[in-house]
Amino acid sequence: MSTAAPDGAPALDLTPAGTAAPWAARVLRQAAFEAKVALRNGEQLLLTLVLPALVLVGVTRVGSLDLGTGDRPALALGGVLALAVVSTAFTGQAIGTGFDRRNGVLRLLATSPLGRSGLLAGKVLAVGALVVVQVLVLAAIALPLGWTPTAGALTAVPALLLGIAAFTALGLLLAGTVRAEGTLAVANFVWVLLLAGGGLVLPSPLAPVSDLLPSGALGTAVREALATGTVAVGPLLVLAVWTAACGLACARWFRWE
Repeated sequence: MSTAAPDGAPALDLTPAGTAAPWAARVLRQAAFEAKVALRNGEQLLLTLVLPALVLVGVTRVGSLDLGTGDRPALALGGVLALAVVSTAFTGQAIGTGFDRRNGVLRLLATSPLGRSGLLAGKVLAVGALVVVQVLVLAAIALPLGWTPTAGALTAVPALLLGIAAFTALGLLLAGTVRAEGTLAVANFVWVLLLAGGGLVLPSPLAPVSDLLPSGALGTAVREALATGTVAVGPLLVLAVWTAACGLACARWFRWE
């Protein structure tokens, strides 16, 4: 559509340039954007890479810590990978989404062509991409600490994927129901609690209660996968139940503003 213009001036063309990109392309762009923002954020890098790396070195070298039965470097790496998933999918995601919600970013994006489903899918994919980076970095650090990669390590993939889904849903549930400042405090406090006694890095003294928590299930599943090359079916079922429950809770109570 063109509008009339003064003599000698070009007509103003108001015809739309084209339709929105396909849904999948929009989701991938949003995921890439969120991943880049996280990697450029110093606080996020401290939480997602620096602290897990320090924990990995510490638990591998301190022989007095009981990691369970099996190869110590493999057990240490498995536990720290579980911690890394929680750091990114729960703590980092909850804090980032909470402040986006407070600042009105979520409301604006929800009304864009991306839509609510696209925004949430982009966040999950961004978490997955960040976890891949964490796995590569932490595995590289574990090599000089004595860890030997084996084909059995691939059995940790289902646990990591379910862990990403469960803890992303938990993080979004927290961010969508609590004020940003409260989300910041709760997310960091829960991270410390899960590290200390949630069964992530070390077998929890509170088992079997901790085995029913997503943290205990994730830690057990990843440690067993890396140490023995086996799939821990019970913990995977626990993670699946938490994923479904938190996903339904998000659909019911998540507030966009």
